[in-house]
Order: sequence, then C-alpha cells, then structure tokens
Amino acid sequence: MTRGDQRERDRQKNLDKLAAAGKKQTGNPQQRREADAKALQEKIAAKKAAAEGGGDASAKGKKK
Repeated sequence: MTRGDQRERDRQKNLDKLAAAGKKQTGNPQQRREADAKALQEKIAAKKAAAEGGGDASAKGKKK
C-alpha cells in the first residue's frame, strides 16, 4: 500500500467538515421550546378543526 497518510488526512478532513457543520440550532433554548410548543398547539387546533369540519385529517387515505 502506497497511500501513506492519505487515509488519516481524509479522515481528519471529514471530521473537520462535520464539526464545521455542527448544530444548526441557534438562539435561546427556552425560546425554541416556546416556539415549538406554539407550532404544536396550532397543528393540533388545525387537526381538530378539520375533524370537526367533517373530514378526519389523520385517517385520510387509510382504509382497513
């Protein structure tokens, strides 16, 4: 094998690339939780409204 340290350099390059990508979450964790909770409540309300409107959104396209 004549690759020398190419494998180690490639491995380190990949680790550096993954570390640079890092976490994409920014800001305050409490604010993220509040925003997620608000989005979830809106989703639940929309699903409930669809169910009351005559069509069940969760059973759409499923038959047994």
